[in-house]
Amino acid sequence: MNIVVLVKQVPDSGADRNLRNDDNTVDRGSANNVINEMDEYAIEEALKIKEAHGGEVTILTMGPDRATESIRKALSMGPDKAVHVLDDALHGSCAVATSKVLAAALGQLNADLVICGAESTDGRVQVMPHMIAERLGVAALTGARKLTVDGATLTVERQTEEGYEVVTAATPAVVSVWDTINEPRYPSFKGIMAAKKKPVQTLSLADLGVAADEVGLDGATSAVVEHTKRPPRSGGAKVTDEGEGGVKLVEFLATEKFV
Repeated sequence: MNIVVLVKQVPDSGADRNLRNDDNTVDRGSANNVINEMDEYAIEEALKIKEAHGGEVTILTMGPDRATESIRKALSMGPDKAVHVLDDALHGSCAVATSKVLAAALGQLNADLVICGAESTDGRVQVMPHMIAERLGVAALTGARKLTVDGATLTVERQTEEGYEVVTAATPAVVSVWDTINEPRYPSFKGIMAAKKKPVQTLSLADLGVAADEVGLDGATSAVVEHTKRPPRSGGAKVTDEGEGGVKLVEFLATEKFV
């Protein structure tokens, strides 16, 4: 089975994240960038399927030059090769444009199965799997907590707030996963060394047949108009109980519309 895993490099959610003042996009240049956490679970699931059924696992990333760091980290877990969509015109692309570029790349890779994280920690819109599946004209099995492969048939347990739904589809398909699906492996020293020699193909917009004015800030369907830092947390209200503490507390909660 030919499996492609979508991997995004994002600013570390455990550190401060900022927007640029010039165009209100994420400031990736000054951030500590890492593999999007959910994508590590997608990589692990792809490797498990390869180990059970054979095939090849390819990492697909769209991002700037420094995204190569995350590509090599992903390859050290065990995938066979990677494709890096790299073009200066991509800066500031919205979700719609990103899905178009990734779908164009996937069209060249002829994937039987595309696996990705259910969301990215920098965007958290959860729309990319659906958009890509729509563009490719294939099924979208999203929010999986379990994935079973039986020949060309895929079965997922789709995680919901009430429990889970069982959904099936035939390949080719797009599957997005939550962090409940597995436990990602740690790269071994052998894997880290081997990753340095694994092939990474670079594709530009011209290679994909996508015009520069369809992506980036100029081609975006949405944009951040302005931003400001989160205000510092102020001290809370203190209620002194002198016999009417309960009443004062309820009055405060009512003022804040909690009751």
